[in-house]
Amino acid sequence: MHNPFPGMNPYLEQPGLWPQVHNRLIVALADVITLQVAPKYWVSIEERVYTTTEPLPLVGIADIAIAQRVDSPSRSEATTQLTAPRRVQVPLPVELTERFLEVRLVQTNLLVCVIEVLSPTNKRVGEGRTAYEAKRQKILASATHLVEIDLLRSGPPLPLGDPSRKPYSILVSRSGDRPNAELYEFDLPDPIPYFPVPLQANDLEPVINLQQVVNELYSRARLDLAIDYSQPVKPELSESEITWITGILPD
Repeated sequence: MHNPFPGMNPYLEQPGLWPQVHNRLIVALADVITLQVAPKYWVSIEERVYTTTEPLPLVGIADIAIAQRVDSPSRSEATTQLTAPRRVQVPLPVELTERFLEVRLVQTNLLVCVIEVLSPTNKRVGEGRTAYEAKRQKILASATHLVEIDLLRSGPPLPLGDPSRKPYSILVSRSGDRPNAELYEFDLPDPIPYFPVPLQANDLEPVINLQQVVNELYSRARLDLAIDYSQPVKPELSESEITWITGILPD
């Protein structure tokens, strides 16, 4: 089955599915970009790992590790004459792994561009967003280009000088143009726009057809088998968007 939407499929954002989409999208983008920049540049899949104690939904978070709880042995009857306690939960450390792309010069290993596909933890207010914003600021203060792809409607967008934003966006920040940057925005009914990957000066920049990448990923991974289109989309849509989706989806 092909992606039934002309642009971003909002059902891909569902908590139980997005980690699969994110991981496959990172690999697909790496392959597409490599075809256009090799052999001068090398595209690698990198990881950052951080630990949080925030309450997070376990379904829908890729690559998490939780310390195993070991229950204490049962107490003897002699020690059970205690006031009945109230059951509470203590915050357990959760280790999160997030993947992103780096484009480097083969000859010198110089980091030229970082490409991020945002995850829910990058946008949700909390430790994950704080960690990502800190990394984002380091990149923006460096000579490295940044491409930031936001295909998630949930969570407040990452800060820009202009707070007015459409639901989806692709930010291309060239190191030599800062603080100016290019923002490709789109709504639910719009096709996902093409975007360039900045390289060193005078090198031909690859232009990525992200819509094609998403559509091919959807078909190749048979994501239709993981989606129940009879269920409402989360986050919730407006009435006009629901009406539009009803007309898009097959009976």
